[in-house]
Amino acid sequence: MERDEIRETVLARRIRADRPLREQVGLDSMDWLNLLDAFAERLSIEVPESDYDHLETLETVVEYLAGRRAAQSAQPTPAPGRVPVQLRPMRFLIGSTWVTVRPIGPGDAALEADFIRSLSDETRYQRFMAVVREAPSAKLRALTQVDQQRDLALAATTSHDGREQIVGAARYGVDATRTGCEFAIALADAWHGSGLAGILMRMLIDVARRRGLATMEGIVLATNRRMLGLARQLGFRVVPDADDRDTVRVVRTLQERSGAGAAS
Repeated sequence: MERDEIRETVLARRIRADRPLREQVGLDSMDWLNLLDAFAERLSIEVPESDYDHLETLETVVEYLAGRRAAQSAQPTPAPGRVPVQLRPMRFLIGSTWVTVRPIGPGDAALEADFIRSLSDETRYQRFMAVVREAPSAKLRALTQVDQQRDLALAATTSHDGREQIVGAARYGVDATRTGCEFAIALADAWHGSGLAGILMRMLIDVARRRGLATMEGIVLATNRRMLGLARQLGFRVVPDADDRDTVRVVRTLQERSGAGAAS
């Protein structure tokens, strides 16, 4: 695809090519990610979210997308498995607060314990399907000692009085077939409705797709309308759970990107 065609797709209205796009259209972090993802969907180009912070002006977007398209055409589709994907911290401005999203590590056990302890009973039940204030040490090890090349676990952190604290966590685990994965996500109560859940989910989807996984699914309480609404917005189908009327399954195909504007 020629650069002029890419530029035409990106240009939804008249904007200056040398000024930051986000500044000109006044988007928050979640809307900005939605816009960049729409460019990728429209042009059928894979764009890792780790590269989004390099896309500022119209010209940098056009040059990047043209380069990605050329590289993508020259490479075969990776097979499912341990496809190397660089995981590095990313920062997002949500409201007036900077949030860092980074991989969880073994040294985060105390932060994870504090995070779980801070959740309301309702939020803890939505995440763990149980009301437990303290996570057993074995559970904390499972949550923080993660093979990040097979599975994925992310922490969203902020700084409070000079100390890092977890305000959100998201993860997926690869299933027995090694072609799909199951996700889970939890946010501190004060961050519900902030857009952070969407950012975390999009990062999970991005990494799973680039690693060649075919599907992602999760178990959600049927009463958790906010999560179900987000799942639908991100392209998940809601499927009744035959074994439990209190929960539903949300399922998304990761590798289908056929046609402009097609749901994936």
